[in-house]
Amino acid sequence: MKLQGSRKGDNLYIYLSGELDEHSVVALRESADRLIDENAGLSRAVFNLAGLRFMDSTGIGFLIGRYKRLKKYGMTMYLESPEAGADKILSLSGLYSLMPKI
Repeated sequence: MKLQGSRKGDNLYIYLSGELDEHSVVALRESADRLIDENAGLSRAVFNLAGLRFMDSTGIGFLIGRYKRLKKYGMTMYLESPEAGADKILSLSGLYSLMPKI
């Protein structure tokens, strides 16, 4: 699992690629939280999921945890370019009501 972040204007972009599962989530959580903390004060965070090949329920927990962390900073969270499998999981779980797909 790979995570990359970049700042563009008032937005934090977080790019995820690989497999988001129980084996990768611990290191991923630490990296994502560090990026969020370093960029506190921006208006929103966009999680780009185009490179995500697999996501299970651990991935949903990961996204909800980052949503809560961002909310503490007053930042909104968006999901961008999920592949078909992840899109189906995210739709069925209702996460798009918290983190809209753009």
